[in-house]
Amino acid sequence: MTDNTADTSSTANIASTRSAPTIRPLRPEDESQWRALWTGYLEFYESSVSREIYDTTFARLCDPARPQQRALVAEHDGKLLGLVHIIFHAHNWRIEDVCYLQDLFVSPDARGLGLGRALIEATYKLADDAGCPSVYWLTQDFNTTARQLYDRIGTLTPFVKYQR
Repeated sequence: MTDNTADTSSTANIASTRSAPTIRPLRPEDESQWRALWTGYLEFYESSVSREIYDTTFARLCDPARPQQRALVAEHDGKLLGLVHIIFHAHNWRIEDVCYLQDLFVSPDARGLGLGRALIEATYKLADDAGCPSVYWLTQDFNTTARQLYDRIGTLTPFVKYQR
């Protein structure tokens, strides 16, 4: 997740309304808003993916036949404000599956409302409901604002990632 300085007028408007943002599963009709949020996430990490990856990922996240790959969104008054992508997978050191929180992003105009925490806690609940004893995620070391949240809601491990 990224937490840069929020647009305080938009944040104030969301915070002052009676209905709080809700966390819910991603739905097929969310595609254009989801795409905008995921693009914001990818741009923060100076990355991009092809249209084929967008289309395939969205289809997988909405496919009830793929329960191992899910997405939740934070929504307020019909507008998506954040997302989390989740992957359940087998683990050789456990009998149960584990849960990988792959992507977490909150729109800049909705930061400071606790949506990052709410999306992580909703991921924890999904994992608990699925019998997964572990939820883990990665972030880059320079993502200091998000790491302040992660330090409060998770445990930093000493692992270093290598990749081919």
